[in-house]
Amino acid sequence: MNRFLQVYNLLYEAYGTQHWWPCLTKEKKFEIIIGTILTQNTSWNNVEKAIKNLNENNLIAKDKLMDVNIAKLKKLITPAGYYNQKAERLKIVARFFNENKNPTREQLLNVKGIGPETADSILLYAYNKPYFVIDAYTKRIFKRVGLTNTDDYGELQNLFRKNLPKDAKLFNEYHALIVKLAKEHCRTKPECADCPLKKACKHNI
Repeated sequence: MNRFLQVYNLLYEAYGTQHWWPCLTKEKKFEIIIGTILTQNTSWNNVEKAIKNLNENNLIAKDKLMDVNIAKLKKLITPAGYYNQKAERLKIVARFFNENKNPTREQLLNVKGIGPETADSILLYAYNKPYFVIDAYTKRIFKRVGLTNTDDYGELQNLFRKNLPKDAKLFNEYHALIVKLAKEHCRTKPECADCPLKKACKHNI
């Protein structure tokens, strides 16, 4: 078994299924897309507050989001931070997905406000396509474990795709488990004592 699968198995044994991406409304696909924009540079707790506000105003819909007054939108998503920027991007994204039902990664990357991490989050969680999401947690953990020494998004994503079955369900669960570990143990200042990866990690060697 390669070490990428070993890490996955250790995390899954410790934490089990994470049921990610967590959705609050019936419009799951578009809510996920909205969430990928709102979660940029903020915590999920803040995103949930913003999504709750949008849902209460019947705005988890592409046509409604395109038409809503920008000042009102800014106020509703204030909990997610950067509300001026994110309000503009939500309207751009709503127009894009209204015209593109099944976009490619290249098309997504040409949309203002969508970089590689956001594009891959949309493809994996909203469209169930096998794109591994590389975030700050992933970079931190896999450097500490000793499986990489790069911060390059493309290089890291290729490592995961090379060492794992090309399976959207696996990629989904793996990334969710990484987030769980980063929040509970592998923080900026790591708490290694009871970490599920302690035996497989080189951080304290």
